Amino acid sequence: MREITDHRINPANDVIRIFATDEPGQGGACYRYELSGFSVASNPASVEPDASYSGAFEDGVTLFFQNGPIGVAGVNGITQEALLAIVADRLRHFQAGPFPCKDNDRALAHVEWALEHLHARTAERKARGVEGSEQA
Repeated sequence: MREITDHRINPANDVIRIFATDEPGQGGACYRYELSGFSVASNPASVEPDASYSGAFEDGVTLFFQNGPIGVAGVNGITQEALLAIVADRLRHFQAGPFPCKDNDRALAHVEWALEHLHARTAERKARGVEGSEQA
C-alpha cells in the first residue's frame, strides 16, 4: 500500500488520505485507490432523489480503474478519461458560476489538453487495430 500526497494544500485536502492499495499491474500502474478522511454522509449531495442510487459510503470511497484490455477483461473499472471528464465538468461549471477565475480557467485548459492526448492515443491505437488488446 502506497500513500499519495500530491493533493495536500488546504485543510480539506490535508485530511483526505489517498492510498494505492494494490501492486502495479502489467502496464506499471495501480488499479485500486482508496480515499478516506471525509464523511460523505455530511455532504448535502449524498442524498440522491433517484431511487436506483445505491447510497453513499460513510467514510471514503474506493476507485477501481480498468484492469486489463477491454477486449480481454471487459469493462471492469473507470478510466483516466472518465475521471478527467468529471474534473473538466466541475471546472466548467465553476467557471460559469459566480466566481470564475484565471486559475480554474488554466486548470480546465490543461485537463482538456490531457483528455485530447488520451483520445489521440486511443484513436491511434484504433487505427493500428490494437485498441482493446494487449499489444503496445
